[in-house]
Amino acid sequence: MRTSSKTLTSKAVQRFSNNTPGMLSFLYIILCGCVAICCYLISPDNSKNANQMHLEIHSKSPGFTAQTLEIPSQKKTSLFSKLIYGDEFPPTQILIDSYRITGEHLIVKKRKEFDLEHKFPLTLFEESVASYIKTKTYYFGTDKFGRDLLSRILIGTRISFSIGFIAVLISLLIGTSIGAIAGYYGGRIDAFCMWVINVTWSIPTLLLVIAITLALGKGVWQVFISVGLTMWVEVARVVRGQVLSIKTNQYVEAAKALGFTDFRIIFKHILPNIAAPIIVISAANFAASILIESGLSFLGIGAQPPIPSWGGIVKDHYSYLLLGKPYLAVLPGMAISTLVMAFVLTGNALRDALDVKDL
Repeated sequence: MRTSSKTLTSKAVQRFSNNTPGMLSFLYIILCGCVAICCYLISPDNSKNANQMHLEIHSKSPGFTAQTLEIPSQKKTSLFSKLIYGDEFPPTQILIDSYRITGEHLIVKKRKEFDLEHKFPLTLFEESVASYIKTKTYYFGTDKFGRDLLSRILIGTRISFSIGFIAVLISLLIGTSIGAIAGYYGGRIDAFCMWVINVTWSIPTLLLVIAITLALGKGVWQVFISVGLTMWVEVARVVRGQVLSIKTNQYVEAAKALGFTDFRIIFKHILPNIAAPIIVISAANFAASILIESGLSFLGIGAQPPIPSWGGIVKDHYSYLLLGKPYLAVLPGMAISTLVMAFVLTGNALRDALDVKDL
């Protein structure tokens, strides 16, 4: 049995690896996952929520450069805290046009303040002043508040991945339990569970999410929970159908004859044998949860500012599509589309690879 199991697993892995679109999509998902984990370490603006604003350079095109003076902060942020929350005490960035050193002061002219000069004592700087004068490149341009768009898109990856993982986890816990119980016991229990499933299914998903979000309040965690509580229905229907089809198999009857409890039979013998369709529907739910969260953020009831969310960034800049700067909305829209497409293609590849008829 162990040899057979390993053989089937190796065949499934080989078929998945031979599916080029699915494999490339899976690698892209892994890349986005790494970005979500290390977003503050690789982001050009690693301040909390990438929220450093410079209104004087708002809505600049990709590749825009500006000269900045970075005044170091007296407080330091630990590496762990910076990884999770970003730099809570980032250096103060001042956009400048020119600078010179006179005596014990650094004199700068701020951007668009040509007639005003500002003095800073040299004691603020631990090293040479030249090391604090930097030319910053905004590779994706700046948003309407002068924030680095690339940084906000990178940090927004964490929101999308978090909503996907938590929503799928909640939907699996609820949907698998209800579906397995309904399919295994049947009768009135099955009828009651199907009634709950059908009632929930009849309510439009977006409206149900909005209702739960408004009941729980606005915020990131409220969105995570509300999306998860609306996506368990599909999981429950799939699990129920699979359990109904295999609960009469001989190994299930043998487990009953040996006196195993129903809990053990369901979770030790039945569910492991229907893992393939659960994995496939989880990939589809992951993509759907990203779309739902983006839609909620676009409507203003998802992640609240200044937390960067791809849907929120699109909402802030969709009017720029008609103002000659479409990239402000197109770039986060492309991020949403590519990640959702990657999960869809990965789910299709998993479906083909785990098809028992071809193994």
